[in-house]
Amino acid sequence: MSTSPCPSSANGQNPTPAGVTFARTAEGLLVAKVGDNAFAMLPGSDGRFFLASAWRLRGPMDEWKRSDFYSHGGDLEDETAFRARVAENAEHQRQRIALARREVSSRASTPWGTSQQATIYADGVICHSTASHGGFHLDAGHNAKVHPGLRTPGGWYEEDCAWAAVAQAFP
Repeated sequence: MSTSPCPSSANGQNPTPAGVTFARTAEGLLVAKVGDNAFAMLPGSDGRFFLASAWRLRGPMDEWKRSDFYSHGGDLEDETAFRARVAENAEHQRQRIALARREVSSRASTPWGTSQQATIYADGVICHSTASHGGFHLDAGHNAKVHPGLRTPGGWYEEDCAWAAVAQAFP
């Protein structure tokens, strides 16, 4: 098993990214762990592979099984591509931690249903997740800073199509 202190990847050329652990399962699958996120390079069709993921897998990595992974993260050409995607995820997680956002439980009423969790970006800027959807809520003071052409009256911004209004106002 290759762990984060390991100085190099399989080809001996590229250092293993900090916070990443690579291993092979008993089934021979290349897997990786970054925090609570687990990744596997699974065989697809025509000799290609795809990135699969799971969250909070327990037990030693060499005991993980294909059936433990449930999310499809796109096609991969080879092991080098897998290692690059895992390193990209590790960097993304590092950057998110550096932003110091706070995750809190929430039962707030939103346009998408009852909030299950909220991420506090800043006082007055909160992103809610619900069972089916989510989005941002800005308090009145922050909502007033959104461009008038993008502003919503109640300060609610849907995560798929209106998030950019929040990002534009608060880069």
